[in-house]
Amino acid sequence: MTRTKAALAWLAAALLAVAGIALAPSPASAASLVEVTSFGSNPGNMRMHVYVPDSRPSNPPIVVAMHGCGGSGSGFYSSSEFARLADQFGYIVIYPTATQQAGFGNCFDVWSTASKRRDGGSDPVSIMSMVGYAQRQYGGDPQRVYATGSSSGGMMTQALMALYPDVFKAGAAFMGVPFNCFANAADFPPTNSQCVNGRMDRTPQQWGDAVRQAYPGYSGARPRVQLWHGTNDTLIPFQLLQEGVEQWTNVAGLSQTPTSTDTPQTNWNRRRFADSSGTVRVEAYSIQGAGHSLPSAGMARVAIDFFGLTSSTPPPTTPPPTTPPPTTPPPTTPPPTTPPPTTPPPTTPPPGSTSCRVQYAADSWNNGLVANLTVTNTSTSPVNGWTVQWTWPGSQQVTSGWNATVSQSGNQVTARNAAWNGTIGANQSVSFGFQATHNGTNTPPTQFTLNGAACS
Repeated sequence: MTRTKAALAWLAAALLAVAGIALAPSPASAASLVEVTSFGSNPGNMRMHVYVPDSRPSNPPIVVAMHGCGGSGSGFYSSSEFARLADQFGYIVIYPTATQQAGFGNCFDVWSTASKRRDGGSDPVSIMSMVGYAQRQYGGDPQRVYATGSSSGGMMTQALMALYPDVFKAGAAFMGVPFNCFANAADFPPTNSQCVNGRMDRTPQQWGDAVRQAYPGYSGARPRVQLWHGTNDTLIPFQLLQEGVEQWTNVAGLSQTPTSTDTPQTNWNRRRFADSSGTVRVEAYSIQGAGHSLPSAGMARVAIDFFGLTSSTPPPTTPPPTTPPPTTPPPTTPPPTTPPPTTPPPTTPPPGSTSCRVQYAADSWNNGLVANLTVTNTSTSPVNGWTVQWTWPGSQQVTSGWNATVSQSGNQVTARNAAWNGTIGANQSVSFGFQATHNGTNTPPTQFTLNGAACS
């Protein structure tokens, strides 16, 4: 009964995400949403709707816009702003409808083996048939194809960019998860999923390898990626935004440190990751206080701005790194779930007993911040059970954390390992993060300790 209630709650939340917002009236137009019944190979048994604006160039761009679980293409057309903006900027919008059940109904398949392999079958192949149809029927520009979606659609957005980097030039994923996050169909329902229950913490290299293995041997340009997530999303945890950032910055050969951060709107915190030419390859939006309810007003416009559809000059496409990262296979199983030691590790071992390094990165907005820490064990022995501590120099106050149990007493913060990441091997790392408030200044800590020993 508990699982049934949880499943119903999950579906209800997904439907709310699809419901979207009340939109301003569209400009007068004879264009309308049209269903296409024969568009090509359709192993996912999907439905296709397409919106073609009356005013468009001879070779219009194509945007694939995808709904959340429990939704439909026609529902996402009605509840999002992409069609209204198409009237203004002259691009075609494809609205696929998923029919996979996965315990909830109408979810895009991002869990099966077929869906994780280029041309392997299932929903990605069906969507590619829709793109091909739009190119043949309406002269869609093959050099300007983009993907976007909410929740389940945000997950498929990232899958399409991994599987077809030669087709999709950019994508905007709202409340999604990194590619290859779900192990299989049994792992997909969020009620019992390793991917979305807070236990998914792979390294950037592992995430990047998952993308590279989706299309082995590909050495061309990779899509530009935009990621969105609400800090109060309890359905698809906010921490998965950082996992997505790690995946796509690794794929692009970029540092995990943003090249710029800003607040383009109230409660919107943006991190940008640009290459050596200054082109933003990855950008991530943390929406303060938002739950599982994106995109909301104005976000579709920001997405198509990122695609370059509001400018007469598309954003540049840069070649991939000349020396791509190694392509070792991604992990075939989720991170281990062995319980931590029954007694907490000692926090005051003899000085010098642990060698460690801490990388701390924080993004601030107004009176809030999100931070991520990577702790590296630089010794020759594994650390079994870890506690990281630091003291705030200001008024920061931790409100929540992920991949660790984070608590605060006064200005001192203590982060203890979760059940699945208690061991840090020699020369290995573990990452965790947290959200906090501050009084307008966010001076970083000057010292961290691992099990009582100072880290560099």
